[in-house]
Amino acid sequence: MTEKMRNSIIFGAERLTIESITDIANGASASLNDSPSFINKVDRGVTFLERLLKEEGVIYGVTTGYGDSCTVAIPPELVDELPLHLTRFHGCGLGSNLDRQQARAVLATRLCSLSQGVSGVSHELLNQIVTLINNDICPRIPQEGSVGASGDLTPLSYLAAALIGEREVIYQDEVRPTKDVFAELGIKPITLKPKEGLALMNGTSVMTALACLAFKRAEYLAQLATRITSMVSVGLQGNDFHFDEALFAVKPHPGQQQIASWLRADLQASQPPRNSNRLQDRYSLRCAPHVIGALQDSLPWLRQLIENELNSANDNPIIDGDNERVLHGGHFYGGHIAMAMDTLKTAIANIADLLDRQVAQLMDYKFNNGLPFNLTGATGSRKPINHGFKAVQIGISAWTAEALKHTMPASVFSRSTECHNQDKVSMGTIASRDCLRVLELTEQVTAASLLAATQALQLRQHQNELDEDQLSPALQAMLHSVKKDFDYITEDRPLEQDLRAFVGKIQAQSWKMYT
Repeated sequence: MTEKMRNSIIFGAERLTIESITDIANGASASLNDSPSFINKVDRGVTFLERLLKEEGVIYGVTTGYGDSCTVAIPPELVDELPLHLTRFHGCGLGSNLDRQQARAVLATRLCSLSQGVSGVSHELLNQIVTLINNDICPRIPQEGSVGASGDLTPLSYLAAALIGEREVIYQDEVRPTKDVFAELGIKPITLKPKEGLALMNGTSVMTALACLAFKRAEYLAQLATRITSMVSVGLQGNDFHFDEALFAVKPHPGQQQIASWLRADLQASQPPRNSNRLQDRYSLRCAPHVIGALQDSLPWLRQLIENELNSANDNPIIDGDNERVLHGGHFYGGHIAMAMDTLKTAIANIADLLDRQVAQLMDYKFNNGLPFNLTGATGSRKPINHGFKAVQIGISAWTAEALKHTMPASVFSRSTECHNQDKVSMGTIASRDCLRVLELTEQVTAASLLAATQALQLRQHQNELDEDQLSPALQAMLHSVKKDFDYITEDRPLEQDLRAFVGKIQAQSWKMYT
């Protein structure tokens, strides 16, 4: 059995987690629950729909038009063509495409929703999504064009199109016509049944998939920002008593207390250097547990919102095969994901702002307690022409400002559309995309901050103000790891490639953090 199969995620059984989706996004395989109860539940919904059609029952999106066209009756002889038209007229997405990881997450998230067994879709459709995941075939999905209710119609139309062999897919790092990839691999396109186009497209799976990926990146950033804060504290000869356990016992936010605990562990040393000139460090050090803690404390709540949405049936109508009812509602509305992503992007941007202020202290000789200006490692006659991290700090300021600019809540920009049928919409997908952009910018700030903190610690060593045994084992390990791939800056050099490499390491979560 391959490693990929050992890591198979089962859909239609237990509740899935954010980690289930990120595992699929990163290459795990998928399988469907093969229990009789799951198989029968799916079959009951399909059988009920088929009988309703024969009895000429009125079903939204099956025997009627879509959205504001719900009053338009579809002639029986055209019912089978309706889902194909739905997929095609929504093929108007623009902007950059989701990358492979994001598209795999979308496949997994939509499969999770449809596997709740109340969307009236067939086993054939569910298995076709599994086939795409396990063959690493990703629909090419443009990012832009969803207002987040009726769900992610336009981006999910690209998933639907891939299942039926239309449009393009990403396969082996190339964008290719779906029909060519299917022919090459012997995959048969499916034909969508009357409810299946709507079931595939009318839901929150793009915004939820992106939210799962954003959550895991944010969770890691909270820990990495804590580690960098520890390094900066040592570099500035800060006061570790700011993180005292008794101090934090009187303000009992558990996430904030966790950050303070991690800082205490990082700053354990036999003879920690202290700043004898300043009783209280500036806020970007002293209040770091409070800033990072706000993110840390939001994570359990955000997980609840995201995982509830993930494990929901979020199309319309819902098909209750057990009680033979068609339930019309608005579960496609992405308000919970919009709220989660608007909240998360604000918390993340505050991390960028915190690190930006810490680096500002490291750089400025008026505040850095004896470090050279701009963290230059040049000495003697070479010092006047060398500028160290001067331009990097400008970059940090730019990335931080852009991250902060993106924190305007997307959810407040609802716009009435589609003949005022969609007159209040969530903007959840835009919120998720904004959050990913804020994460990317903050990861850039974090990479630069990590390199600056590393340079600061090395400068203290060069100035004989810091011995390695004065660092805790965790900080020693971090310093050694960074130094393997980043050379101490004596003479000015371009740092773009270093920065890009360390952004990549952060996104790959290369360093083991706290347990």
